Amino acid sequence: MESALTMTAGRPARISFSARDSASADLPLALGPAISTARASPILPASSSMHHVLTLIAAKAKTPLSPKIVSALASALAAGGVSPGPADWLAKGEACDIPFAGERAAAAELARGVIGDRAIDIGIVATGGRRKKLLIADMDSTMIGQECIDELAAEIGLGETVAAITQRAMRGEIAFKPALRERVALLKGLPVTSVEKVLAQRITLTPGGRTLVRTMAANGAYASLVSGGFTAFAGPIAGRLGFDEFRANALNHENGLFTGTVAEPILDRDAKLARLRALIAERGLDRRQVLAVGDGANDLAMIRLAGLGVAFHAKPALEAESNVAIRHGDLTALLYLQGYRQDDFVR
Repeated sequence: MESALTMTAGRPARISFSARDSASADLPLALGPAISTARASPILPASSSMHHVLTLIAAKAKTPLSPKIVSALASALAAGGVSPGPADWLAKGEACDIPFAGERAAAAELARGVIGDRAIDIGIVATGGRRKKLLIADMDSTMIGQECIDELAAEIGLGETVAAITQRAMRGEIAFKPALRERVALLKGLPVTSVEKVLAQRITLTPGGRTLVRTMAANGAYASLVSGGFTAFAGPIAGRLGFDEFRANALNHENGLFTGTVAEPILDRDAKLARLRALIAERGLDRRQVLAVGDGANDLAMIRLAGLGVAFHAKPALEAESNVAIRHGDLTALLYLQGYRQDDFVR
């Protein structure tokens, strides 16, 4: 029987501090249609009074980000009483920063009015401390494109049954722990070797994930993969992506077959939060130096604590609690939110 939590250490700890790291955490904001009656503000040169930056990130294959769109947004901000600075292109046709002085909520409202239904994500973060020193990430449907337990269940013809329970748990409609035990029970008798088959044939890395981890690592960040899924998947995935450590649940097995039980204690949202708190303490960090990313209700607690909490192609319950929701882009969007240019990426 395996233990419920497994951790592997990777590269040694690297911690650095700068004036950027003292910025306040990025607070949640709502995006809606643009409505403003404020007096127009001029487009100003970037200055120390501009404490926030609005980042546009396009799903380039669907909607390239054009100078025309960026110019229209800058004009809308100025007309709506928000003073924008000059646009700074992070990647041609894909990502652009617009620093501004004014209310975050007003800027978000105006931006949504200009962007409309285009496949362009909008993020607003503090200009200080953008580059984070700790990445903590969910695995299933975040760093990979699938839910591992659903794919295992498909091996015995129960994929749809298990997937329905998974979706309810990720939406926060049912408690995670009993839902996990119920799904794992259906795997009883499945050969342990099925994991290797599923990894090879069904699991895909989310585009941009390796670049996200490697780029942050090259700039001194530590990366932790925390999953309500299983160690049998988290270990190989963490290795392929370059994470420093992983934590996940363990499937019990005997004589080469899964027993239909999961080792206790189960790693749930509280365990993810506990690991984040421990990492902050161990590494002498501030929560404002943390980037957390996930897609479901099991990620809520760590998203709330992180200085920058990102809902990635996520359920509505998580989007409502996040600083930024990425609905269109891949995981490199998280680098653009930190002010990295495409030329900075480590692939």
